Amino acid sequence: MDQSAERQQHIVDTLVEALEDLMHANPLAFRTRFRKMAADPYAFYRGSAALFYADMGELEDAWADERTSRVWIQGDLHAENFGTYMSSEGRLTFDVNDFDEAYVGHFSWDLRRFVASLSLLCWQKAPPSEVARDLVRTYLRAYLDRVRDYVADGSADFAFGLDNAGGAVLGVLHAARSARRTRFLESMTLIDAHERHFLDDGSIRRLEEDEHRRVQAAFEDYLATVPQDVRSRRRVFYKVKAIVGKKGFGIGSAGLPTYNLLIEGFDEAQENDIVLTMKQAKVAAPSRIVADERVRDFFADDGHRAVISQRSLQTHTDPLLGHTTLDGKAFVVSELSPYTLDLAWGELTEPDQIAPVMRDLGQATAKIHCSTDEDGDHDLVPFRTETAITGVLEGREDEFVEDLVDFAEDYAATVRADHALFVDAFREGGISAVPAA
Repeated sequence: MDQSAERQQHIVDTLVEALEDLMHANPLAFRTRFRKMAADPYAFYRGSAALFYADMGELEDAWADERTSRVWIQGDLHAENFGTYMSSEGRLTFDVNDFDEAYVGHFSWDLRRFVASLSLLCWQKAPPSEVARDLVRTYLRAYLDRVRDYVADGSADFAFGLDNAGGAVLGVLHAARSARRTRFLESMTLIDAHERHFLDDGSIRRLEEDEHRRVQAAFEDYLATVPQDVRSRRRVFYKVKAIVGKKGFGIGSAGLPTYNLLIEGFDEAQENDIVLTMKQAKVAAPSRIVADERVRDFFADDGHRAVISQRSLQTHTDPLLGHTTLDGKAFVVSELSPYTLDLAWGELTEPDQIAPVMRDLGQATAKIHCSTDEDGDHDLVPFRTETAITGVLEGREDEFVEDLVDFAEDYAATVRADHALFVDAFREGGISAVPAA
C-alpha cells in the first residue's frame, strides 16, 4: 500500500472510530455532514477534529511540559469559532465560542488548530504565502502579548465588548446588539390560544407522550446543575411550555439527538419566553490522546465535562448552562440566545482587513487560556496558566512563533491533500457506515 492509500485508510479509520456509534444511529445525517465536509478543505478541517488530534498524538511538542500540557483548551479552535454572547452580567461580549470539544491538554494544540485554519482560509483568499505567514505571526504575537499582560496584572476580566472593540469585531457586536428577543421568538414560535408554541417549520419533530415525559424528566434533573442564584430568581422561571425534537445541524453536530424546550422567562410576559437547547454531548476529540487519568476521572460524563470546561474557559458564561442525562446519554443544556452571532469571514478578503482581526482573536485566545486556573472552583488545573506558558517560552518566543508559522503552512497543505483523499473515499463507498448515495 502506497503512502497516499495508507493516509486515506487512516483518515477513514479515524473518522469511523470517533463517530461510528452516531453514524450507525443516523447514517443519513452523516451523509449530509460528509457532503458538507466534501465542499472544500476548510469544511473538511472543521469536521475532522478527531483526525487533527490523532496527528497531534504523533507530534513531538517542544512546548509541552508538566504544566503547559495540562491547560484548559477549547479543543476545536478554528477561525469560525469566535462570536458574540450575552454574559451573565448583561454585557454583550465577543469571545471564543463552541465548547463541545473542550478539555484539558497542551496549550499549543489550540494555537496549532487555529493557525492551520487561518492558513486554510488564506489559501482560499489567495494572498501571497509570506503575507499569510505574517497573519499567523500577528495572531501569535497578540496572544503572547496578552499572556504577558496576565502575568503582569492578572486581568482575568478582560473581554471584548462595545466599549473596547473595533473594526470587524465591533461590527459583529453592533449586529448582535440590534437583535430583538421578540423577533427571535417569532422566528421559531407562534402564539395560539393565548400561549406560545413552537412553529412547525420543517426543522422540528413532535414527540410522542413517552419521549416527551422522558425529556421532561431530564430537564428536571438539569435544574440541579444550574447555579443556585439563577434558579432562585423567579418562582415562575423554568416552567416548561413546549418540547420538540430538532432536526438539521452544522458540520460538527450532525447525528447528535437534540431537543428545544420553550420555558417561561423571568416573568409571565410572552416576550420574555426563553428557548433552551438540549443536545447530546460528544466525546471531546482531545480526550482521545490525553492519557492523564486525573483528567479523565474528573468528569462524570461528557455533559459534565462540556459544562465544567465552558465555565472554566469563558468568564460570566451563559447562566442557564447545565447538563443532564437522557436514556443513559449525556446532554448539554444552554440557552438559544438572540444575541449569539458568529464572526463572518465573507467580507474579510484583504490582509489589511484581516490583520486587526488576528490581533483581537489572539488576545481572545489568551483570555480563555489564562482567565481560569488556580482561581477556579476546582483543582484540575492547580496553577496559573500564564506563568506556566511564559516559563516554557522564556527566551524562546521567536522560536515558538516560527515553529507554529511553519506548522500552519505545512499542516494546511496536509489538510488539502487529506480533503481530496476523503472525498474519493466517501464517493466510492469507502466509509461503509455512511452510504454516498
